[in-house]
Amino acid sequence: MKGLFKKLCCQATGLVTAMALGNVAHSQDKLPAYPLITHHTYFSIWSNTDALNASGTRHWTGRSQSLLGLVKVDDGYYRFMGKPAPLYKPLLAAGDEQPYTCQYQMETAPPAGWEQASFDDSNWKTGAAPFGDDRAKAGTPWTGKDLWIRRKFKLASVPQGRLVLKVYHDDGVQVFLNGQRIAREGGANGDYQMITLSDDAKNKLVAGENVLAMHCRNTGGGSWLDAGLMEEAERPTDAAVKTAEQTGVTVTATQTIYTFNCGPVNLRVSFTSPLILNDLALLSSPVSYITYQASSADAQPHNVIVYQGASTDIAVNQPTQEVHASAYSNSGLKILKAGTTEQPVLQKKGDNIRIDWGYMYVAAPGAVQQYITQEDAAIPSFLNKPAGDTGSTGKQLMLNTILTLGKVGRDTVSRYLMVGYDDQYAIQYFHTNLRPWWRNTPGATMEGMLAKASRNYASVLRTCGKTDAQIYNDALKSGGEQYARLCVMAYRQSIAAHHLVKSPQGDLLWLSKENFSNGSINTVDVTYPSAPMYLVYNPELLKGMLNGIFYYSESGKWQKPFAAHDLGTYPLANGQTYGEDMPVEECGNMIILAAAIVKAEKSPAYARKHWQVLTTWTNYLAEAGFDPGNQLCTDDFAGHLAHNANLSVKAIVAIGAYAQMAEMLGQKDAASKYKKMAAEMAQNWIEKDDAGDHYALVFDNKDTWSQKYNMVWDKVLHLGLFPAKVYDTEMKFYLAHQQPFGLPLDSRKTYTKSDWIMWTAAMAENKADFDALVSPIYKYATETTSRVPLSDWHETTDGKMVGFQARSVVGGYFMKVLRDKMK
Repeated sequence: MKGLFKKLCCQATGLVTAMALGNVAHSQDKLPAYPLITHHTYFSIWSNTDALNASGTRHWTGRSQSLLGLVKVDDGYYRFMGKPAPLYKPLLAAGDEQPYTCQYQMETAPPAGWEQASFDDSNWKTGAAPFGDDRAKAGTPWTGKDLWIRRKFKLASVPQGRLVLKVYHDDGVQVFLNGQRIAREGGANGDYQMITLSDDAKNKLVAGENVLAMHCRNTGGGSWLDAGLMEEAERPTDAAVKTAEQTGVTVTATQTIYTFNCGPVNLRVSFTSPLILNDLALLSSPVSYITYQASSADAQPHNVIVYQGASTDIAVNQPTQEVHASAYSNSGLKILKAGTTEQPVLQKKGDNIRIDWGYMYVAAPGAVQQYITQEDAAIPSFLNKPAGDTGSTGKQLMLNTILTLGKVGRDTVSRYLMVGYDDQYAIQYFHTNLRPWWRNTPGATMEGMLAKASRNYASVLRTCGKTDAQIYNDALKSGGEQYARLCVMAYRQSIAAHHLVKSPQGDLLWLSKENFSNGSINTVDVTYPSAPMYLVYNPELLKGMLNGIFYYSESGKWQKPFAAHDLGTYPLANGQTYGEDMPVEECGNMIILAAAIVKAEKSPAYARKHWQVLTTWTNYLAEAGFDPGNQLCTDDFAGHLAHNANLSVKAIVAIGAYAQMAEMLGQKDAASKYKKMAAEMAQNWIEKDDAGDHYALVFDNKDTWSQKYNMVWDKVLHLGLFPAKVYDTEMKFYLAHQQPFGLPLDSRKTYTKSDWIMWTAAMAENKADFDALVSPIYKYATETTSRVPLSDWHETTDGKMVGFQARSVVGGYFMKVLRDKMK
């Protein structure tokens, strides 16, 4: 049986490797971050360095979610995956680790010298940490503008290791140690952050009493302040462990494949997340594969054993949370399972948040050894004598799996394991908790999903190989090599910012999280740029991005005559939480995308279902859309803008799209009325916005300019509203105003949005213009120093991230593929 198992694994893995690398053959680019395990916004693990073993693996938010990989070759050890996390010892615990009180003063500024150790704070109030808004349930309420804190602590001796400030601030903070400023951080960091301090700062510590003093200024929105001090201790290293030499990395739509030299053995490690857009069963499967393939490099046989560790930090929001882990067997699989002891299901909402309910799983078929240790004991346990617990409760545990490949010669030997997550409940939708999509099958269990994923290993990898080839080749045909690589980079990232559920009304919901922005769920102006990829590969998923917004209005829960901005703050979709409406923006988005679905499906059925509310929104645009007032658009980070010409284009195109749907529905009078309206508005727009060699950002200032990316739908939907002269004039102007890393969004700043550039490029009528706009985005994606999952908002002068990361909007990169498909 062992020989048959080994043969089947080799055949399956060899096939997928051939499909992934043979049909998508090219040298791999450098990526800002490499996707490893990507399913949804809570189950999303990345490597932020070019070599898999150069850093620890992380959640997309940047928090450590360690995957460790070692291989024993004969008597030698090589680390090929991850890196042990820093070892921190608390000197002064923050509030998430241990309750504490300190002296504080709010609003009224204290006298000079308040930060000094000798300052008399006897008249200050005493309060419990953390300080902040209603999230600080166990602390001291603070929602004002200014907060000053003094925290006294004693040390028996000055630590030997590096001094680290652990701080969570909202908004900007200044931190002082014994009177010297040791940190100054702007804005809100959204979570506890480790900041390594200088030796000069450390030298301010004294044996005896010390004072940590802070001033935080809240400029709006949430408020929060908590901090502590840590010592980064030296982690013991074992001279026996060498760093494997990474010889290559290839990223396809569904896989990331690394190759290593481990002394006399070559090792290939493949991460496969089966995100197949036209197969909802696979798309919603909460299981990824890690495949290990070894072959001899010197034609001699070698004993090979693979160790894989997975941290229970994958199942917590904060590493200070207690978890319980266990090992057991089920359906021929060895399984490790871990989750928090608290299990606060759907109790947290927001942006920089990780899941702390449900359970993570590591499972493998065949003869494997599994056990549980503390994180810092994981590698020593493998090096000395693999052993640990089969059930354990604690913090920052490691789930350890050992796979024996046996004697490895010239023929490749393969094994795999699976990493999965059962969130049990995924989304709260208008106060009803919804299961993840895969749990809609009666009797579904995680053990059953793991068993199914194991049985279907070979067929799933074949399907992934076919998808990899299709995604790459479609983009290659539409836009060439660089464009194809950018689309491949975008594929998993866009999908993994969503979750698939079914509403109580039976509708499919494909709900996005506005990552690294404000954490909104199902934001309409995030759906809009994301849409092209889903229109190309499964319009049902785009319906799933619109269904909740339609329901919100049609149910009467949202009563305004324009579309909502969002459904809440992830994962709670109980109604809009964004503080300001975007009436023209969201109406235009919903109407255009509904028309795109109708055109892609060649059926008006979806429009018919929502015709009443589509009509209401179109009539709103007829009144307010041509010359928008001082309101926000999807580029809300750039601020309010009146007379926004690009937003006006959206309204015009949306009215034309409504006319097109009316015509397909057989409503000839409505079609004629709105088609004429859109054509007249377009002609008026041309006259009003004409600035000679370009069209302006705003109607009332011809010295401004902007990308008119909304105009791409005029071409995609074949509305014929704007003549070739408009496009030609704009394109010529754009090409003359590019920076090294792309075309700025508009004349106000030099930053840009890469998804909008892709839309602008898709309007080009010749390959040279298209390539000229896309090439700087390729340069940005492959050369940026911002090592995070691809940011869509970056600076065109130096290629650095401005904000946003890991967002679904990169699905908009597929606009050229969509335009070609719609032909």
